[in-house]
Amino acid sequence: MDRETAQLQLLDAAEDLFYGRGIQSVGMDEIRAASGISLKRLYQLYPAKEQLVEAYLDRRDGRWRGRLADYVESSTTEPTERLLAVFDWLGRWFGEPDFRGCAWINGYGELGAVSATVAGQARAHKVAFQEYLRALTAAAALPADLADQLYLLAEGAMVTAGIFRRTDPAGQARAAARALIEHAGQPAAAPVPPAAG
Repeated sequence: MDRETAQLQLLDAAEDLFYGRGIQSVGMDEIRAASGISLKRLYQLYPAKEQLVEAYLDRRDGRWRGRLADYVESSTTEPTERLLAVFDWLGRWFGEPDFRGCAWINGYGELGAVSATVAGQARAHKVAFQEYLRALTAAAALPADLADQLYLLAEGAMVTAGIFRRTDPAGQARAAARALIEHAGQPAAAPVPPAAG
């Protein structure tokens, strides 16, 4: 078996186990068994578990952000609606049978205090998501700080959906996002002059 095929099999097994059960509860021998790759080959490719965790989070990041962007881009051409489409996609993701919250929040919760690698991966993923929202906000000609507010709504929806195993946090966050977008799009009220006297 060539290196690329072995890596794919290992990453597929690692993703299923790490995301489904948590990073710390899964040993390398379980990943070996699930992947069908020998322990010797596993350690040749990933000499330490942390390297496998890093590869898992890195690959998942590309897939997650790619799926989100593909959905948003194909859903509408209207810039403001694209911001709301982010929350529609979150609702779809929350409804997937294997949904268990955000892999980076979960990983940070488990290992962020002891693994600089996991903490860095979590921060990089969140920064990339925030930058994506900033790009969508700029394309809609809305205030820059709106992106940070929408980011917090999305993150809160992810945590709530993961804990309660429900999809409705996405719709609730979408409704709040719409209200913020509508408010941001209104001209600022003129200041009221002080009363004479």
